[in-house]
Amino acid sequence: MNLRTCGILLHPTSLSNAYPIGDLGPGTNGFVDFLFASGQRWWQMLPIGPTGGDNSPYQSPSAFAGNPLLLSPERLVDQGLLSGQEIGPPICGLAGSVNFPEAARWKMVMLKKAYGHFGEQKHVGRQPEFDAFLRAESYWLRDFSLFSALQAEEGTADWTRWQAELRTRQPDAVIRAQKRLADDIRYHDFIQWQFSLQWQELRANCAANGIRLIGDIPLFVAQQSADVWAHPELFKLNADGNPTVVAGVPPDYFSKTGQLWGLPVYRWDVLKAQNYRWWIERLRTAFSRFDVNRLDHFIGFVRTYEVSAWAKTALNGKYLPGGGEAFFKAVREALGPLTFIADDLGATSPGVVALLDQFQIPGTRVLQFELGSVLPTKSDPPAPHPLKTVVYTGTHDNDTTAGWYEKLTGVQRAILQKRLGADDADIVWAMIREVLASPANTTIIPAQDLLELGSEARMNLPGIAKGNWGWRLQAGALTQKLARRLHSLTMEYGRLTDGKPVPPAIFSEHDLTPQIAQRAYELYERRGRQGGQPDQDWLRAERQIKLEAIQ
Repeated sequence: MNLRTCGILLHPTSLSNAYPIGDLGPGTNGFVDFLFASGQRWWQMLPIGPTGGDNSPYQSPSAFAGNPLLLSPERLVDQGLLSGQEIGPPICGLAGSVNFPEAARWKMVMLKKAYGHFGEQKHVGRQPEFDAFLRAESYWLRDFSLFSALQAEEGTADWTRWQAELRTRQPDAVIRAQKRLADDIRYHDFIQWQFSLQWQELRANCAANGIRLIGDIPLFVAQQSADVWAHPELFKLNADGNPTVVAGVPPDYFSKTGQLWGLPVYRWDVLKAQNYRWWIERLRTAFSRFDVNRLDHFIGFVRTYEVSAWAKTALNGKYLPGGGEAFFKAVREALGPLTFIADDLGATSPGVVALLDQFQIPGTRVLQFELGSVLPTKSDPPAPHPLKTVVYTGTHDNDTTAGWYEKLTGVQRAILQKRLGADDADIVWAMIREVLASPANTTIIPAQDLLELGSEARMNLPGIAKGNWGWRLQAGALTQKLARRLHSLTMEYGRLTDGKPVPPAIFSEHDLTPQIAQRAYELYERRGRQGGQPDQDWLRAERQIKLEAIQ
């Protein structure tokens, strides 16, 4: 992350396709093509695990597993696990929105069919590959698949309501369940294997186009998860398995009474005694999927805000120490260099700053927050961003930039327009330019801002459980014209790095052939970095390349 680059934030569920939810199918190819054509080098996502209550990717029943709803029917057809007839005609979802109930119903039917076909003779040759996956992921997969099979049998994901011998994982009861539910367990193993295969195909396509992936790791895990059931000693629970305290944050920008997440809190002393193995295995899995991982709620690694499990708001909590320096040293020793991004927004602390400096982890800046804090006072602009920073116009927790601007007062809008040299019609792209112009090495733009969408496209409203996570792209929204516009700004602000040649379509308006397009791009970029005028530099590069071609 030491190169000057930029990228786009878009969760795979938001991709456009013919089904009720975006997935790892052909829609990813189109988005990777857009990233490549627009000069982007990063694709950032939200957590990709199975979603929990209210479809939140931040409350997953597993800190390790992949989301079955992201599996692509087309990819299953490619493997011969489904036929085109079994997929049937496209099932159109709601325009611009994920239909989670329909997606779950339809995808599960498809996955059951695919699993059934995997047992046929023609697939017997793939069994060694499947077995190798089971061995490689055994640390978490055995518990997750058994947990998934048991929650179906027991009729609830709340494992504290299961039979006592299963709730407390009595060895004999676990062995009996493994035998009784062997086929169901194998089905869940199969789903995770398929997720791994489809994910590696996506990652290979990204790598071939010079695109790197940024993942997102929630600090906490859901109470109704395989992780808490399988490792209750790592969490602050009572004898029945229920939390004694839950995680949250005190009153902040998003909520006057704080945020009460209801998630169990770690026992960092026990984690340390086990040399943080659960966390290290979790991170090992994450880095097998992503090049860089964002650590959500980074302050929680320094200190965790705990609230009584019976509290109605987060007003009366207290901070207790997190894993801190010892944790990150153990992770570095086990996994090597720490390629993290820290979500250090909100109330920070000297401990957070010291930890980021010690382990050279870039922090996060959000332009909406920075400019929003100075608009009412007409004060000086925010200080320049450090190089080791990732800068956003907004994140998944913010309103879209257009929606945020719409809610400003008339006075605030006038101040912002003057500061950015833009009017109402151009304010979103003025904010994008401001982010790309930042001294920070890495900048990320949410896809909604590139499309100048309003609050209807907001991904999440913190503190509000329902109605989130459903936005998705309209078909054809990411046009070549948009790619050219973003590519031009990416080049203008020196964020293009060496990679594959830029697609000839980008240069069509300049009448360059594919053979000389890359040479023109190299000249353009080099002169742009020397502080020249982009438009004039392009004309010079174009003339020089045409002369070279003639000669």
